[in-house]
Amino acid sequence: MEESKSILANLSNGVESITKVVDGLFKFESLGIKMNRLKRKLDILKGKENDINEELKYAESLSMKRRKKEVESWLRHVGNIKIKVHQTEQEVQERRGKWQLSIQLHRNLDRLMAEAGELHEQGAFPRGLTLEAQESRGVSFPTTKLVGQMFVENKNTILECLRNNSVSVIGIYGMGGVGKTTLLTHINNELVRHGPDSSVSWVTVSQKFSVHKLQDDIANALCFSFSFEDDEKKRAAELSNFLGTRKNLVLILDDVWEDIPINEVGICVGVNGCKLILTTRYLDVCQKMDCQKQIRVSPLSDKESWELFLEKLGVDMKLTPEIEETAKFLVKECAGLPLGIITMARSMKGAEDMFEWRNALENMKESKLGHDDMEKKVFQVLKYSYDMLKDPKVQQCFLDCSLFPEDFAIEREVLIDLFIDERLVDGMKSRQAEFYRGYTILNKLVNACLLENFELMGRKYVKMHDLVRDMALQITSTSPRFLVEASVDLKEIPDEEEWAEDLVKVSLMDNAISSIPPTASPKCPSISTLILMGNRLLTDIPGGFFTNMTGLNVLDLSYTNIENLPNSIFNLLNLSVLLLKGCQRIKYVPSLANLKALRRLDLSYTTVTELPHGMEMLVNLRYLNLFTSTLQILPGILVNLFRLQHLVLDWHSSEKMRVKGEELAILRRLETLKAQLYDVNDLNTYVNSLEERELVSYILQVGFDENSFWKESEYNKIVILRKSDLSEIISEEYPLLLPQGIQFLCIESCHLVKSLYEASSLKNTANLISCHIADCDGIENLLSVSSSCSFPILQSLEELRLQRLHDFIGLISEESNVSSLPPVGTFSSLKDVLISGCPSMKKLFTPSLLSLFYNLERLRVYQCDQMVEIIAATSDDNEGEGSTSSGTTELTLPKLEVLELILLPELKSFSSSKKTLVAESLQEIRVEYCPKLKKVSLLDDEWCCLPSLQKIKVLEEWWESLEWEHPNAKDVLQPLCHFRKYN
Repeated sequence: MEESKSILANLSNGVESITKVVDGLFKFESLGIKMNRLKRKLDILKGKENDINEELKYAESLSMKRRKKEVESWLRHVGNIKIKVHQTEQEVQERRGKWQLSIQLHRNLDRLMAEAGELHEQGAFPRGLTLEAQESRGVSFPTTKLVGQMFVENKNTILECLRNNSVSVIGIYGMGGVGKTTLLTHINNELVRHGPDSSVSWVTVSQKFSVHKLQDDIANALCFSFSFEDDEKKRAAELSNFLGTRKNLVLILDDVWEDIPINEVGICVGVNGCKLILTTRYLDVCQKMDCQKQIRVSPLSDKESWELFLEKLGVDMKLTPEIEETAKFLVKECAGLPLGIITMARSMKGAEDMFEWRNALENMKESKLGHDDMEKKVFQVLKYSYDMLKDPKVQQCFLDCSLFPEDFAIEREVLIDLFIDERLVDGMKSRQAEFYRGYTILNKLVNACLLENFELMGRKYVKMHDLVRDMALQITSTSPRFLVEASVDLKEIPDEEEWAEDLVKVSLMDNAISSIPPTASPKCPSISTLILMGNRLLTDIPGGFFTNMTGLNVLDLSYTNIENLPNSIFNLLNLSVLLLKGCQRIKYVPSLANLKALRRLDLSYTTVTELPHGMEMLVNLRYLNLFTSTLQILPGILVNLFRLQHLVLDWHSSEKMRVKGEELAILRRLETLKAQLYDVNDLNTYVNSLEERELVSYILQVGFDENSFWKESEYNKIVILRKSDLSEIISEEYPLLLPQGIQFLCIESCHLVKSLYEASSLKNTANLISCHIADCDGIENLLSVSSSCSFPILQSLEELRLQRLHDFIGLISEESNVSSLPPVGTFSSLKDVLISGCPSMKKLFTPSLLSLFYNLERLRVYQCDQMVEIIAATSDDNEGEGSTSSGTTELTLPKLEVLELILLPELKSFSSSKKTLVAESLQEIRVEYCPKLKKVSLLDDEWCCLPSLQKIKVLEEWWESLEWEHPNAKDVLQPLCHFRKYN
């Protein structure tokens, strides 16, 4: 009986289980039904969404409407529910075929159906979808008055660009705190208040830029919402289409830190008058973003700075004469940076005690920035530019600039040498490559407005703004730690406590330090760079001064007055740079054998009489400057220095430093060479050894003349031949070899062959820019034209000076069986010709030769005793037929500006050709001491066709003696005359 009851109980449980399973199956089916019902509701909602988007698109295309905030919110909710329905459908499908039940899914479906129905009802928008667009022309921001002429000019320039249809992208750049945002705020407000046909939207770009974030920021500024939340390409297309509907929109992107791919964002400049203005600290951001107008915002002038300071200080603040004087110095320390001036003015409000003002000034001078406000508002703004450099080596290069004095013009090459010395641009294959890297770093710092570029006397410099330098010194007061007391009139070295053990760089340059205590020996094992350059009163350094500077890498003692080097220098095993340039009292340098790490040694402008012992041990030496007239170099020293890249010997003022060609030939890594060789054979030997290598810079001199004068040249590839007899050494078979890329050739006091073309192969003269030949005999012509000459000769030559050449008769030597002209292109760049003291010369040009000089700007002919005419007619001139072989009746010098004819006693005619000489650019004519010149066809013209002529310098007696075919020409020209009397 009990057994039967058990069986019945089991059957009952089984039936119950089966019932549950069946119920579950029915319930799973109901999930599918619910899902389909939800999708139908969603389709209806999508249709509503599409209708609303179409209506919005039409309304906004009229440029008169903008969507309501509630409509934007509704569209976002519709987008969200579409995503949720899609996710729920996937979950339902994943449960198909499983026995588990999902009460949660049922609840989700019920909630989503309710939400879809509610959104459909809300989508009616009985009060409409849009508002009038006039309500959102832009937002006017509070701002301060613009101070300074530059700001006013920049504002007018920007407004003019906005009116110019050809300018769509405007870039405004400048250092942090200089007033870029203030300037743009005025532009924004001007457009909001007085731009009836335009609208403006302002977006501050996040320093952590992303396309998605910028799209959101622009959309929010324009009261626009995206249909696609994640797809950047689709969002860009939507944003671009929307911007295209906004007529004359000006989009402002403030504080851009990197170039923004505007097409990827969806900014469509130029469409329907859309313009973009951006502000940045980086010039290259403007360039990479194709800004058609780039405007630099520069610091204020001293006067404008003072006006801004007084304005921010407040009219109620009365300054005593004594405080005002200190305040002006304080403002000057801000170096025209508006942020610094404004911050300083606010921090000094209410300061009536003279000592407060003096304390602020002292703090500014000591680069402590003085006040908490200056620290927070100015230092942090400027420091962010430093942080954004990111590359630690570039940051180190920037900090190196603070080693130089305040307001100091730092020559670019000097800085790059320092970068190389400190191995900040190390690892390149050549020194030139390191220089390229150095220039790139400097350009990056200039583009970031951390340095300022300027040029002086043809040299390129950079300079640090005072507050930027203060920021750099603030950084280096902790880590990496510098001690900088440059050009502050120090009489003694800093006290011992200032020489901290963690110092890495010390600059005491350009001070009045006269002595160092005999026991001084700073314990600074981490110092890598020590600069004492420019302490001209410093006569002695104690023997143990460098004992505890075991890590010293760069030591600069240039332009000090020391006589002996301390012994402790020669135990600095890590020393790689020793600079003694301009130490004129140093006559002897002890053995350098221990300094095997030396890579750069400069003994130029010292009075050293012999090379230091152990030079042959310096196998790591890359840079050696021995430009000093007192030193004699012995053969065989250089051959061990096979890593040399830069070698300068005294090539000019002494013949003690002459070297053999074969010794230089061993130095195959040389890139810069300045040296004097024994003779032309040595020059040829060395040039031959170069093969296909080209030196970056060179001065190669053969021969020595103690009376010669040399001034600094703008060219960096120079060959000089002095007091050499080339007539027996050089021939057509064995020509003078010139190194590749030669730019300047100077030949003085030599005995030459008849033609320069015979003296040189000229195959490497394609880049020759200037040629001077003086005080030479034997040479009759510059070039000889032969049948073998088929390539242009001297096609880059811009300046030609031929002086005191007794045998010289003409530029071109003609052979009877060939054309009298060299190949086309010869002399095509020549601008300046000086012929002086050539007594055998009778003519300068023929009409056909003159045609090669179409770029000539300046022609001067002096003291040529037999010169009869400047342009001589030839037999094939066809003057009787009124034309030349080239079919023209004119001789033209289209670019000639200056013509001077002086001390030519036999000159009878400027041109014996009957063709008209045209010189439309001629500005100045000077004729003196040419007694036989009675007619000047160039002046005596019926139409007087010299439209640019401004000045005629002549002797009055000669002018009055001229014979004129056209008297009216004399009357026209007379007012231009500047007369001189016979001496």
